Amino acid sequence: MTDRVLHERRGDAVLVTLNAPERRNAIDQQMVDGLHRLLDQFWHDESVAALVITGAGDKAFAAGADIAQLRERTSRDALLAINSSVFDRVEAFPAPVIAAIRGYALGGGCELALACDLRICGESAKLGQPEVKLGIIPAAGGTYRLPRLVGLGRARELIYTGRMVAAEEALRIGLANQVVPDAQVVDAALQLAGEIAQNGRLAVRGAKRALNALARPDHANAMAFECAVQAVLFDSEDKKARMDAFLGKQTKA
Repeated sequence: MTDRVLHERRGDAVLVTLNAPERRNAIDQQMVDGLHRLLDQFWHDESVAALVITGAGDKAFAAGADIAQLRERTSRDALLAINSSVFDRVEAFPAPVIAAIRGYALGGGCELALACDLRICGESAKLGQPEVKLGIIPAAGGTYRLPRLVGLGRARELIYTGRMVAAEEALRIGLANQVVPDAQVVDAALQLAGEIAQNGRLAVRGAKRALNALARPDHANAMAFECAVQAVLFDSEDKKARMDAFLGKQTKA
């Protein structure tokens, strides 16, 4: 079985690759489990100045959750917070985490990018939360992390419409920190990790903890509400019909 999450040491950083390019790195249970193992491995390693997360291939960072798996998830699964729990761990990882994004970062893929501290986008990057098109909501942190970055009004627009934003718009509204040519995305993220590594390791980690505490004072309540709304939607007929239609289009394609 192919490893869904690969990693390699790059100096003071760890480069993490979501490895399902034939499926545009869709986030399935195997990938979630791989991310948990990766975080466990490096959680207490103080030699790590930063994680850089990217997607295999040039089509996507992660084009969302695996819709076939999502189609079968029930209210109980929503309350288990399968994707949300690993994204929370990415956000809480002791060292900064940088997303290096080429192509699509949609749905759960966008939520993973939101959980990272910084986002470097290639010119091909397209980010968005299209969950409402499938009869559900972005319930792995999207409803509370997106407003923190782009403001409540813009977040409402993006979530209600489900539309994607290209790299330059993402930069303009605060969703991206940098935009570079696609071929330079990983190198730019690693360069940023190198800049971070020049500073006091404990100071940077302390700054991250302080910033996270400021950014998420009501995190537990927000997460619980997201899960509760998603639990209702996961059992709805509209969700099932919309996901069946989506999967049908994929099969024909």
